[in-house]
Amino acid sequence: MPAIIVNPSTPVGPGDVRPTPTGQVVLDAAAGRMPAYVDTGLNIGACGRRRGGSRAGFSSRTAGERYILGGEDMTLQDILIYIARLVGRRPPRIRLPYAAVLPIAFIAEALAKVTGRSGRVTLEGVRMSRKRMFFSSAKAVRELGYQWRPPTIAFDDAVRWFRERGRLS
Repeated sequence: MPAIIVNPSTPVGPGDVRPTPTGQVVLDAAAGRMPAYVDTGLNIGACGRRRGGSRAGFSSRTAGERYILGGEDMTLQDILIYIARLVGRRPPRIRLPYAAVLPIAFIAEALAKVTGRSGRVTLEGVRMSRKRMFFSSAKAVRELGYQWRPPTIAFDDAVRWFRERGRLS
């Protein structure tokens, strides 16, 4: 069966019911629950009104191609600064080194096993934070006409959506 693969980067926006780990970062940053950050980065893609994207991938005539549907590369520090300013809070100023966060993740996971509740700091998340997850959507833009919206719009939409549902005061 011929297939086209479209890979979204880090989606952010309204409708994050569970929320996803990225949605939880938005919630925690907006609520002032992120006093520090690690030196990492993400490619932020705005959910919802992406143009091109999945539908364009399915209409492509080149089976076997893979496309990244992303947006803009941002450091975690820049993400937290934007969200803090959006909600009128002070952004975190403390950058924690990987070596300091790893033991915290071990303890958090041990507590999660005992209590049966998952924690916000996980070994997987800390290990992933060692690398900046920056990607390019240039191929999707060029071949599919994919257009992405600025991450600031994604964060604005996500914060508004969480507020409307009573998840943020």
